[in-house]
Amino acid sequence: MLAIDTLMNKLEHDLKQAVNQRKLNNPVMIGIRTGGVWVAEQLHQRLQLAEPLGLLDITFYRDDFSQIGVHPNVKPSQLPPQIEGRDIILVDDVFYTGRTTRAALNEIFDYGRPNQVLLAVLVQRDGKQIPFQPDCCGATVTLNADQRLKLSGPEPLAIHLETASTHT
Repeated sequence: MLAIDTLMNKLEHDLKQAVNQRKLNNPVMIGIRTGGVWVAEQLHQRLQLAEPLGLLDITFYRDDFSQIGVHPNVKPSQLPPQIEGRDIILVDDVFYTGRTTRAALNEIFDYGRPNQVLLAVLVQRDGKQIPFQPDCCGATVTLNADQRLKLSGPEPLAIHLETASTHT
């Protein structure tokens, strides 16, 4: 259904255009764990960005934190020391409700106030609950209630459509 190379090529193209249009200056790319980091690693290489890739774990910023259990698998965020006034490219794998983006922005703003944030996602799907939307994406899809997208990686990076009968 979704070819990862096609999605990455379109996302890279759209991202280059958005960076030029919005005049991002020496942007910092930040990937949201886990799938967003995998996508960001590939984009970071393709765009040959000078700044090291930032990694963001939003676990403690999620609005459903109390529902995900007592022992979440939290990994440390690795952000550049200077966020204040920087241009940021925030990368995630799938944009669904907008809640992950909200949590990521909350954490980023705890480190400082960026100049601007550009949101890049591999796939945007229906289901938005918060008034956010990606600036660029590899594809927009409509799924049935029993379907979800599952990214696997990092090598090889792949995306699969799962139905209720194929995922637990």
